[in-house]
Amino acid sequence: MLPEPFLVDDSDLEEKALRLDLFDTRIGAQHTDLFKAELEKGFGPTTFELEFLYERDVNSGVVSEGVNSINPGVRVPFYQYVSAPVDSTFGVGTEVALPVNSARSRNTEVVPKIFNDLILGDHFTLQSIFGYSTLFGPGPDRNSQHFESGFVFGYTFQHKELPIPGVQQFIPMFELKGESAINPHDAGRTALLGDLGFRVNLKAVGWAQPRLGFAFVFPLNNLERRNEHWATITSLIFDF
Repeated sequence: MLPEPFLVDDSDLEEKALRLDLFDTRIGAQHTDLFKAELEKGFGPTTFELEFLYERDVNSGVVSEGVNSINPGVRVPFYQYVSAPVDSTFGVGTEVALPVNSARSRNTEVVPKIFNDLILGDHFTLQSIFGYSTLFGPGPDRNSQHFESGFVFGYTFQHKELPIPGVQQFIPMFELKGESAINPHDAGRTALLGDLGFRVNLKAVGWAQPRLGFAFVFPLNNLERRNEHWATITSLIFDF
């Protein structure tokens, strides 16, 4: 029932899923496309994931592109509370961004995190995640540290409530993502990003169930506006 986030890290259990995303960012005349391919595999309560990121930048007609990073990760729940209509699961995880020694990827990033997945009744969900990011390596941002937070609000309509042909579930979503600097010279500086979108869980096609998603992304403060003016995310997941 929990929808896959767009900006915020995923936190629910996945048995086996392949995800393909296109993150299209605009800053004035600058245009950046970030392509993501992700494979998730569950072993009991533990989910392992592997992300591959490829970036393409266009600035004043000049194009540069290359591999951004390769990111393995793992997450596991450690406590669940269920009492109708509340279902709340707490868990921990770790993600590592491995550099590929390019201009886009020179540092290793390690992010331990804790999360909560909350389901209220038959419709409302809230996913919350908090992480502590540290960069290591030769890049200019080495040794920088950030506190990361994310919230994903969803409201699920079942097919009987919204009878769209071929659609099992339709889920409007709203996300908030924050990143606060911890280093002394930047302490207290927080970038805030939001998005509005939806997930459409389709009926199974053979052995796979496709899940489509689209979101419009926007900055929520001036610090984040330096990174992007607006963006879109298009997402396709095959659950099998």
